[in-house]
Amino acid sequence: MNPKTREQLMKVSTATLCTALFKRGLRNQFIQDVRPLNAGLPNMVGEAFTLRYIPAREDLNPLSVFLDRQHPQRQAVEQCPPGAVMVIDSRKDARAASAGGILVTRLMKRGAAGVVTDGGFRDSPDIAKLPFPAYHTRPSAPTNLTLHQAIDINVPIGCGDAPVWPGDVIVGDAEGVIVIPAAIADEIAAEATEMTAFEDFVQEKVMEGRTILGLYPPTEEQSRIDFAAWREAKGR
Repeated sequence: MNPKTREQLMKVSTATLCTALFKRGLRNQFIQDVRPLNAGLPNMVGEAFTLRYIPAREDLNPLSVFLDRQHPQRQAVEQCPPGAVMVIDSRKDARAASAGGILVTRLMKRGAAGVVTDGGFRDSPDIAKLPFPAYHTRPSAPTNLTLHQAIDINVPIGCGDAPVWPGDVIVGDAEGVIVIPAAIADEIAAEATEMTAFEDFVQEKVMEGRTILGLYPPTEEQSRIDFAAWREAKGR
C-alpha cells in the first residue's frame, strides 16, 4: 500500500469512506454487524489477507487436527504478512469462535494490522486488553472446531455480507470496518481526506448555531468561500 494512502486512511472515518464509495456506486462495502473489542484504538488500516471457513464435519475436526502444522487456520496466522489485516469468513455464525486470544496475540506479534471476523472470538476479555485492533460480532467461547472448518487461505470471501478480495484495503474505526477495492484505494483515501476537512468545518459551524441549509451540502458560494478561509486558518 502507498504509505501516503495508509497515512490518510488512519485519519478518516468509515462513515466518510462509505460516502466516497457510494459516489462510485459501491454500496455494499461496510462489513455488517462487526464491532471493535477496543474502540479506543487508532484506525486499523491494512491490506486484506483472508481465511475462509465452511461448516465443520465432525469426523474431520477432532482436537488432534491442530497437531498438523499445515492446518489452514494455523497456517493463515503464520502467513499473514506484517501490515495486513486478517479477514475471516465465518458465515456470520458466532456460535463457535473464529479464533482465540493466543492466535490473535500471535498475529499482533507478527506485525499484522488487525483481525476481523463476522463470527466471534473466544478469550474476548483478554483480546480487548491488547493494543491490537480486533473486530467481531460477539464473544464466543466454544472452539472453532465445533462449527467451523478452515478450508481456504487468501481467496475471495464474504465477511458480514461484504465481498473481500485479497489485497483490498481494510479500514476499521470505532464504528466498524469497511472494504476498499485495491484499485481505487489511493483516490478514495485522497477524497475522504478532503471530505473530512469539509465535515470538520461544517461541524464547527453547526456548533456555532449555523443552519445546515446551503452549508451541507454547500449550495451557496458563501459557504465555499467560508470553507476556503477556514482551511487556510487551520492549515488544512
